[in-house]
Amino acid sequence: MKLAVLGGGGFRVPLVYGALLRDTAKRRVDEVVLYDVSADRLAAIGHVLGQLAEGHDDPPRVRVTTELDEALGGADFVFSAIRVGGLAGRTADERVALDLGLLGQETTGPGGVSFGLRTIPVAVRVAERVAAVAPRAWVINFTNPAGMITEAMRSVLGDRVAGICDSPIGLIRRAAGALGVDPARVSPDYVGLNHLGWLRGLGYEGRDLLPGLLAGEEELRQVEEARLFGADWVRTLGALPNEYLYYYYFTRESVAAAAAAERTRGEALVVQQDRFYAAVRERPDRALAEWRATRAERDATYMADSREVSGAGERDAADLAAGGYEGIALALMAAIARGEPATMILNVGNGSAVPGLPPEAVVEIPCAVDGSGVHPLATRPLPGRFLGLMQQVKAVEQATIEAALTRSPALAVQALALHPLVDSVATARLLLDGYRARIPELAALLPG
Repeated sequence: MKLAVLGGGGFRVPLVYGALLRDTAKRRVDEVVLYDVSADRLAAIGHVLGQLAEGHDDPPRVRVTTELDEALGGADFVFSAIRVGGLAGRTADERVALDLGLLGQETTGPGGVSFGLRTIPVAVRVAERVAAVAPRAWVINFTNPAGMITEAMRSVLGDRVAGICDSPIGLIRRAAGALGVDPARVSPDYVGLNHLGWLRGLGYEGRDLLPGLLAGEEELRQVEEARLFGADWVRTLGALPNEYLYYYYFTRESVAAAAAAERTRGEALVVQQDRFYAAVRERPDRALAEWRATRAERDATYMADSREVSGAGERDAADLAAGGYEGIALALMAAIARGEPATMILNVGNGSAVPGLPPEAVVEIPCAVDGSGVHPLATRPLPGRFLGLMQQVKAVEQATIEAALTRSPALAVQALALHPLVDSVATARLLLDGYRARIPELAALLPG
């Protein structure tokens, strides 16, 4: 099978290739084509993959290209992880908001709206090229904001695109581990949008183990999300929230921590990744070693500001080693291509799975996956404290999609103003002006 990786010069691509190297089943990916707009980044990641493959008898062969149709043509699967505007765009997403006293984060709040606005037209063009040159391909979307981008791509590709995220599976893994049960044997009652969801139940051998976990002091201390939010708050909610909900439940603390930090997350990644790519250009024979060292630094500093303020502490080493989205991508491909039934949490069209949200809305819920495709599983009705936030954020996502596709500054202001983390229409206008001033891709899409 052929896998096309869009954003193939991205830093996390070796995680996907590493997962492919561990797959020894028949009918597996045997050709990987990396596509990127940067030939230099493609070359660097190509060196990393070549060194990862050393010692493997039959590794998937790797090609690189800067031509989109060449990458897509004849693909069985397309993995999309593009970053329109690069890390410079991400730092602007963060800084423009922080300068106005708002949360600066790439997927949550105004930064997510800005990221979505400039990414949606590109993602839709990609979907159109997939439909033209690889109509039988399945698209696995990891491009952020993942739910918003997946919903936009579905307008072209329908059910043949699904979004993935590693946050839910990490939460479930930690909850099961705290109770001493195998994460592979639990049935999670998880529902939400991308970067906005809750684990409401944890089925195991006919019982829901979550109430016992929430009641236990020592058990909760083993779950990073419980340390992040505090035991009292997760018990009040009656659920374990996705880590990104910290930005909604502790907004002032999040803004204060981000404003006090020497660098934003994006600015820190610019330093790390520039150093990595420069080191590989100088010493390509050390590409894999440089990548591993940079990855360790990157993982250790993930959401560091929030963890420091909340007292959640450092990330667990075993949890970091367990991996994330690359395993989900491989399991999804295996379930579809080899007919290996699996249940996994994906970003998919709602239909009637989540009462209270539109049928076309992309939601993040458990799905059954097999050779016939992806099948969303029905969820229990949500209480108002969860559903209301989901409805408001989904309205923002859909306004963002419409604004991007119609090139409407008025709708872009609406999307920003309606977001629960933006406090006024006037501020929304200032945000849009600030983003257009710093992000060329956004200025071209929504000229003033």
